[in-house]
Amino acid sequence: NVSLSIQTGEMVAVMGASGSGKSTLMNVLGCLDVPTSGRYFLEGEEVGRLSDDRLAEIRSHKIGFVFQTYNLLPRLTSLANTQLPLLYGNGRDARRRSLEALDGGGLAGRANHRPTELSGGEQQRVGIARALVKSPTLLLADEPTGNLDSKSGAEVMAILQWLNRYQGITVMLVTHDPKIAQHTERIIHLHDGLITHTETVEEPL
Repeated sequence: NVSLSIQTGEMVAVMGASGSGKSTLMNVLGCLDVPTSGRYFLEGEEVGRLSDDRLAEIRSHKIGFVFQTYNLLPRLTSLANTQLPLLYGNGRDARRRSLEALDGGGLAGRANHRPTELSGGEQQRVGIARALVKSPTLLLADEPTGNLDSKSGAEVMAILQWLNRYQGITVMLVTHDPKIAQHTERIIHLHDGLITHTETVEEPL
């Protein structure tokens, strides 16, 4: 009983208490899980009917993931972490593409630093660069500012807004913070696995 449509180029937030279904929804949208009932179409393709190989291909090429805990490999540099998605597939121009992605987040000078040598905000920007290196059309961000101070959180949200407005990437993020949600165009409220209401943000922050 969840009916939801997200248009290409939208920036949407999902809010709800723990256990409301946010992670399940994001896993389905990210093709990590398939719906047990109902149908999910991604760019016109019904996900529930696809093979595991096709789902992996979609995750690899169409969807970027950003995590609250960054999920960087501690022994690898920022550049190497950003290159990881390019190891699957032909990986052509991996170094150049990864450096460009880091530069887009203002991290060109931190390419050879490991996660322990970076601030939380810098680690999250590496995480965003890693998500973008394969030029996805959809970016899913799970509490992207949850571990950050307010200044670093604002910087991360500015990057996500720029990607949405000027690169045309569809952005969907989960957050517990109403102020973070106000950076998006639409807020979807979940409770006990159901959408209770949606809210249009007239003037995003």
